[in-house]
Amino acid sequence: MLFKKTFLVLSGLLLVSVSVLWAGDSASFVDLGFSSDGSIYMFAQYGVKSGLLRPWADLFIVDVERNDFIPESRISYTHDRPIEAGQDGSSALYRVITENTGLVERFELSYPHQGQPLYIALSGDPAYEGKKITFRDFISGAFYQASLFETVNGNGKGARSSFYIKLESVDSDGEAKTFTIGTPDLERSSILSYRIKKVLVAPSGNSLIFVIEMKCYAENGPDIRYMVEALRF
Repeated sequence: MLFKKTFLVLSGLLLVSVSVLWAGDSASFVDLGFSSDGSIYMFAQYGVKSGLLRPWADLFIVDVERNDFIPESRISYTHDRPIEAGQDGSSALYRVITENTGLVERFELSYPHQGQPLYIALSGDPAYEGKKITFRDFISGAFYQASLFETVNGNGKGARSSFYIKLESVDSDGEAKTFTIGTPDLERSSILSYRIKKVLVAPSGNSLIFVIEMKCYAENGPDIRYMVEALRF
């Protein structure tokens, strides 16, 4: 009898945990590498759709100089069946990558040419919460301060928002520069907030990638998605 009661309690806790887990789905960001000269960058995100439990993945290739996606390289896939117990959405990621190897060859991308992290946000980091971060490239000797400015109008599904990043840099010789990264006039629907999650520098040293975490409206609770902003020196 005790075993039965204990089992029922644990089952109840499990159901509560699962309901919390799937309140909204959180994507995983994947750095897929640069071209050898740092001019092109590829990344992906994947996850499991809340409620449906179907694995999904997006793949993007970015022209760093233009700070824009290469149109034919924005690819999305959602599996038609839910995941099995213990699985994640990585199966969708593998499918998207293997079905688009031609793009890797076409843009001369290399998986080993991943970005070197200059900054990674940690949960509870005051700088991360405040949208102002500082970081240093110890190879080049450059010091950076980045501030993210966002505008959000409305709320919930009707929210429309935009953002941009002001980047201030001081190189090893003491020369100071300021950059504005992003498109402040571009409004995105149903995006509730933006944060700088990571900053990566290309192996070539002449390209920066800002990984932006977006909190997106969803019926069961906010979803987490990613995009990038790029800067070519």
